[in-house]
Amino acid sequence: MLKCEEFFSLLKKYDLTFFSGIPDSTFKSFMSFLEKNKGKLRNIVTVNECEAVAVSAGYHLSTGKIAVVYLQNSGLGKTVNPLTSLCDPSVYSIPILFMIGWRGEPDKKDAYQHHKMGRITIDLLELLDIPYEIITDDIEKLDKIIRKAKKYMTESKKPYALIIKKNIFEKLNEKEEKGKKPTREEAIKTILKNLKGNEIIISTTGKTSRELFENRKDKNDCGHDFYNIGAMGCAQSIALGISLNKKDKDVFVFDGDGSVLMQMGALATTGHYCPKNYYHIVFDNKAHDSTGGQPTCSDTIDLKNVSKSCNYKYSKVVDNLKDLETEIKKIKSKKGPLMIVVKIRKGSRDNLGRPPLKPKEYKEKFMKYIQEN
Repeated sequence: MLKCEEFFSLLKKYDLTFFSGIPDSTFKSFMSFLEKNKGKLRNIVTVNECEAVAVSAGYHLSTGKIAVVYLQNSGLGKTVNPLTSLCDPSVYSIPILFMIGWRGEPDKKDAYQHHKMGRITIDLLELLDIPYEIITDDIEKLDKIIRKAKKYMTESKKPYALIIKKNIFEKLNEKEEKGKKPTREEAIKTILKNLKGNEIIISTTGKTSRELFENRKDKNDCGHDFYNIGAMGCAQSIALGISLNKKDKDVFVFDGDGSVLMQMGALATTGHYCPKNYYHIVFDNKAHDSTGGQPTCSDTIDLKNVSKSCNYKYSKVVDNLKDLETEIKKIKSKKGPLMIVVKIRKGSRDNLGRPPLKPKEYKEKFMKYIQEN
């Protein structure tokens, strides 16, 4: 397996020490390495992949050097706009080295949301005219690959991509976070216990949806839940579309700090259209929990006041289950849109299951419930 220190040493050898992006579980150990070695490098954890490309463009414009952008291949689709309208040789010709985690690699088992992008990742790079290499853990071969990439980017002033498969990087043991704050699953249990039971719930990608499913009493039904397993950041907007068209139903969003920050502009849209039946729950652990617990920037963001500035009618922050229960009971008499930020600790239980049906089957259950109730 590829050691993080060795990989970074190669990048440093070719003066590639500025990093920006969205973490991916494919190389989560290297993300942990970046976070722990801030004295050796610069790492800007952005809220979305477009921003990472733009930050890296700014780095190049101000220094003449080349930045490294890391992301999951799902985020590659998001970068198409800045790649074609900012970095492309027909515009500003800005070189960037991409580290792309290859989720949904063909003939490999993976979650449904990665299947399509996994199949088209290489095709998309070729369509964008971005040369690439699928890296190995052979350090000598990797040296040649990075030397070749650096030479190409320097001479052509164009991006280059390194494709990273699962299990290339060494695995690092991460300490479990402990403390008085509740877990996300404990918070979800508390909310479900204090709802009427017929509310529509849209849950964000990652472990939030899995924990919602695991704590439903009737797992064979769950018709009023929509598990947004992909499209990170979009759960809040899906909920807006539903709430505006099902005004007789209370619509809850189970969101995460990384997810809501990724599409924070959606708060303004929700506030503008102001659905009274919209209840936004943000589980904030200051981390991208599903990709290994890498930090978000939520520790410096006041989501309570951000949402109020976006015309949410009520916002509250809680950090314990008792206060959460009080707020869930209280909001039943309030008009939305409103937000409750629940401060939680990182992590989840090891035996956390997944919804067993295909996404389209859950969609059909959900639509049937919506139409019949």
